[in-house]
Amino acid sequence: MREPARVQAAIELLDAIIIAARDGGASADSIAKDYFRARRYMGSKDRRAVREYCYVVIRKIGDLPQSGRAALIAYAQQNTEIEALFDGSQYGPAPITESEQLDAAPMAQSGAIPDWLIQHLPEWLDEREQAALFERAPLDVRLYDLTAEELSKEFPEAQFDSLLPTAARLPAGTQLAAHPFWREGRFDIQDMGSQHIVAACQPLRHKKMIDLCAGAGGKALGLAALAQDDAQILACDTSRSRLSELPHRAHRLNIHNVESRLLNPNKELSALSDWAGKADLVLVDAPCSGTGTWRRNPETRWRLNPARLERLKALQNHILTYASELVRPGGTLAYAVCSLLPEEGPLQIEQFLSTHAGWTVDIPDIGCGRPVVGNAVHHRESAHGIVLTPHHDQSDGFFFTRLKKPC
Repeated sequence: MREPARVQAAIELLDAIIIAARDGGASADSIAKDYFRARRYMGSKDRRAVREYCYVVIRKIGDLPQSGRAALIAYAQQNTEIEALFDGSQYGPAPITESEQLDAAPMAQSGAIPDWLIQHLPEWLDEREQAALFERAPLDVRLYDLTAEELSKEFPEAQFDSLLPTAARLPAGTQLAAHPFWREGRFDIQDMGSQHIVAACQPLRHKKMIDLCAGAGGKALGLAALAQDDAQILACDTSRSRLSELPHRAHRLNIHNVESRLLNPNKELSALSDWAGKADLVLVDAPCSGTGTWRRNPETRWRLNPARLERLKALQNHILTYASELVRPGGTLAYAVCSLLPEEGPLQIEQFLSTHAGWTVDIPDIGCGRPVVGNAVHHRESAHGIVLTPHHDQSDGFFFTRLKKPC
């Protein structure tokens, strides 16, 4: 493909991503896979170039564009080489009109973070932290029945976390699915931040555990890997499609002590009545804005708006409330969000503590992250939790805390 044709393909792919972001459709990665699957004639270099055009635009433009063409025109105003590719040639995009340039100018001049969201950011999310949110994310793996030495022989560029003996980092773009270690279930993909959260749950100390918003089960499987053999782990979610991935992952990783259970929204406790007041640990990895994962999913900024943020906050409060009823007296409620917004993290915990007498904060010392209260870094002794960020901790962004239920 000629370069103008690649730009036109990127416009088409961006159109699909924009529609999905507006209407709550599939992720950008899923849309891209379907787009390229339907166009087998595209070579690997063409696919790589089209994806690069799309993701450069997605990372640079904070607010949802009207169309893929408008988004690329906005980017072209900062890059004259791209502007020249709007040449009207066969399979290429039509030349940019003067009115299109004027319409795209505000988008080209705006920042990567939507204007409405700026006021919600904490004071510690400075320019360096904000820039790191849009860097390319590394590829982190959790080792299952695999030593660091074995991994290093196959992947000499692997780096290891001194705090997590089962965590490793591989170069971005490393292909894993065809490797024997992957087929044999000897490692799985999981961000360093997520692995720190699993370790901070101290699964070795608990016999009965619930991963309440398990999704595809990454953290539940991590808990199982670190727990005693006779530990009982229940992975729950309200999404049938996401939870259906768990049995396949557990089978590949040779993990047998994780059970899954589908929950109906607003009827969760009735489905978990057999666990009420019995869990040693309940992990709530709550649905959130995803502001900490923009490196991996930058288009999620386009899905977020003030109304959606308010709905997410209400949902987090709802989940924390019924989760607390599943914890046994003296047990632990762990709360995590891949968000860097205080209202989804420390302020959410502050609200919970104000309505649940006797509960106390038990912040883990995991060797990374920073203790926070509200929108500020604080002393650990009086903090509501810890925050991990891409710049400070080289992981996805997370807020995490542990809460103790009164005996």
